[in-house]
Amino acid sequence: MTLAPFGARLHHALETRGRLCVGIDPHASLLAAWGLGDDVAGLERFSRTVVEALAGEVAVLKPQAAFFERFGSRGIAVLEQTVAEAREAGALVLMDAKRGDIGSTMAAYAETFLSPAGPLFSDALTVSPYLGFGSLQPALDLARANGAGVFALALTSNPEGAEVQRAVAAGGESVAQGVLRRLAAENEGAEPLGSFGAVVGATLTEAGVDLEINGPLLAPGVGAQGATAADLPRVFGDAVRHVVPSVSRDVLKHGPSVAALRAASARFVEEISAVVK
Repeated sequence: MTLAPFGARLHHALETRGRLCVGIDPHASLLAAWGLGDDVAGLERFSRTVVEALAGEVAVLKPQAAFFERFGSRGIAVLEQTVAEAREAGALVLMDAKRGDIGSTMAAYAETFLSPAGPLFSDALTVSPYLGFGSLQPALDLARANGAGVFALALTSNPEGAEVQRAVAAGGESVAQGVLRRLAAENEGAEPLGSFGAVVGATLTEAGVDLEINGPLLAPGVGAQGATAADLPRVFGDAVRHVVPSVSRDVLKHGPSVAALRAASARFVEEISAVVK
């Protein structure tokens, strides 16, 4: 079955389920807080609980691949299960893997996460453009062909990111602005929303660049990292209408109770809807 473009599917999910992405980040301290072991059994219990609680409720779930990969092949098997069950329950799955390479290696990364034939096929993938935006072409092409999406790192919330992202490239354009410009070109003419988005931290004092890319803007940093829903209009300006706020710890800390996880995510959806129309 051919999927509709990711941008259109994301727009529908945000309109019907609310504007929220919840991370699935089973790091050791969170497993312990849930009373689970830092092992494959704990990983599986954690992930299945999050999917049970939220896959039928929120627009997007975002597994962090590293927390599954650290357990080797058995962790990858849990990730495959998590992706399949989340998508079956109706959530869009954004794989947070931040892949970036060149040539056939980038193509292989793209096939891993953006090919419907693969067990890790996700609705979208985070990628790193810092080997040159053109190095992402295999991922962009495969995503477009399969109705999937890509989110390129542009202005991340970590302070070290500015060393590269705010650097001025040839022609006087910052590296981040170049990434955003290229994403806008990929999204040109898409309705109601392009499938190629940017990662822009909600914790920024200000963006300082043009965020109008006709595509989604994944905004990590809401919650435990210090940003609030009220900060979004200041950081994103008019482009706030395309923002997908991402929350992890401030929802996940309420587990393992399914009801508490749902209540926490619902509170964030309500707070965000009050400031993002």
